[in-house]
Amino acid sequence: MKFLTAEWRKLAIINYEINPEILLPYLPKGTELDLYQGKCLVSLVGFMFLNTKLLGISVPFHKNFEEVNLRFYVKKLENEVWKRGVVFIKEIVPKKTLSLVANKFYNENYYTLPMSHLIIESDNEISVFYSWQTSKLNTMALKVANIQEEMIGDSDFEFITEHYFGFTKNEIQTSEYEVKHPKWNFYEVKNYEITVDFKENYGTDFTVLNNSKPISVMLAEGSEIEVHTKRNLEFIIN
Repeated sequence: MKFLTAEWRKLAIINYEINPEILLPYLPKGTELDLYQGKCLVSLVGFMFLNTKLLGISVPFHKNFEEVNLRFYVKKLENEVWKRGVVFIKEIVPKKTLSLVANKFYNENYYTLPMSHLIIESDNEISVFYSWQTSKLNTMALKVANIQEEMIGDSDFEFITEHYFGFTKNEIQTSEYEVKHPKWNFYEVKNYEITVDFKENYGTDFTVLNNSKPISVMLAEGSEIEVHTKRNLEFIIN
């Protein structure tokens, strides 16, 4: 059943290679790390949530907003087919109600902070800016050529964006939900600037990213999406 429908637009995606041992404590039971060309990746993603509806109903003052999340990539074998998905370390949004709903119904780690964005389009360029406030201002800024490119098979962009499940865990079980959307187009990134304190935002496990250089930076156009109702997996976490 469709729990949420929306548009995800102008997804700024900053990808880092990370030691897989750092992610093992966050790995839901029944899943394993999904590597790209032998590399274990985490992604910082900022994007716009637009035209949001819960169970087909628009919630006043919660229709359009920013989100920034840190996520990594996993897969789960089911009926001899690999389901490829993501696990979120933390998802930041600007309104408390959004965090309450997501944490209650999906066992996600949503957190509420002051946020802002700025998207400027000209004939030749698009500038995308996302920010959120902790003890300091965290920012993501990208400038891209204003030409949409189609996804290339077996590319890093395909790997990053073609994960259609979310996996979560709590003290007793692992849950799964499906996100449906078409393949996304992307823009060529001309330059970018990132100012993020990963330790403050995501904990000491991710301090290493403060001194890491991204291995790739992307901007996806995005599309309409559907988030389906979660299901609890059969096994129990010991």
